[in-house]
Amino acid sequence: MPTRKTHLDGLAVSLLLACCLFWGFQQVLVKATLPHVPPIFQAAVRFVGATAVLWLWCAARGIKLFERDGSLRPGLLAGALFAAEFACIYLGLQFTTASRLTVFLYTSPFWVAALLPLWVPAEKLRRAQWLGLACAFAAVVFALREGFDSANGSRIWLGDLLALAAGMFWGLTTIAIRSTSLARVGAEKLLFYQVAVSCAALPLLSLALGETWTWQFSSFAVVSLAVQTLIGAFASYLAWMWMLGHYPATRLSVFVFLTPIFALMFGALWLNESVTPSLVAALVLVAAGIVLVNRKGPA
Repeated sequence: MPTRKTHLDGLAVSLLLACCLFWGFQQVLVKATLPHVPPIFQAAVRFVGATAVLWLWCAARGIKLFERDGSLRPGLLAGALFAAEFACIYLGLQFTTASRLTVFLYTSPFWVAALLPLWVPAEKLRRAQWLGLACAFAAVVFALREGFDSANGSRIWLGDLLALAAGMFWGLTTIAIRSTSLARVGAEKLLFYQVAVSCAALPLLSLALGETWTWQFSSFAVVSLAVQTLIGAFASYLAWMWMLGHYPATRLSVFVFLTPIFALMFGALWLNESVTPSLVAALVLVAAGIVLVNRKGPA
């Protein structure tokens, strides 16, 4: 069993900053690639590649992926929830901005805080956490109002709702991991369940939606898919799961509010997305809520 540290050292902080920076950039990259590759097909290519790379990584390191350990059923459940999350993300980016989607996506910790006590009684909410959930609810209402008020037939609201659903599926994935035998599974096998199920499910969803498959990618699309696969779906997620096994989860979680900030920055600089006062206010409320939800001790 790995030795769990009680604080974040320089390595953890560096990895966290790198992951949050990339995750903020990733949503903008996916949206920029939509004119070149259909959304679900784009996600499918990403996770097929990630599954192959992770399999090779585990084979080279002698990590067993298929031994019986009682994790198959919860692993398939976590994988299905993970696939649903990314289907919502990629579909949602057709309708809303990358920065708005990321703010809604990072409501995930609040789903965990609200629902995990149903399976793990020790995780019951304290007053500070209820306040954090109130901040999240206010942020969602505040930002959704702006999407529903959009004129000219815009369907920003649909992208916002898909992003909110993606955050819910992310939270449910976390609950499935923390409340089942998956909590004792190594980082590589845990990630393999998620990318492998996505690898199987997303191509079928792409076909069901009637997306056009083409293998004649532009140079930009090739680079984008490679970055999404190697850095996004493989390296960054594996690093995150490794950190969850070595450092306090609550201290790690507080860092996630940096991701929407980076998404706002990259969206504005690259895609010229507008950063409205309502969106900034929602981001502040989400960040405050995440801190409160992960606050330790009595409140």
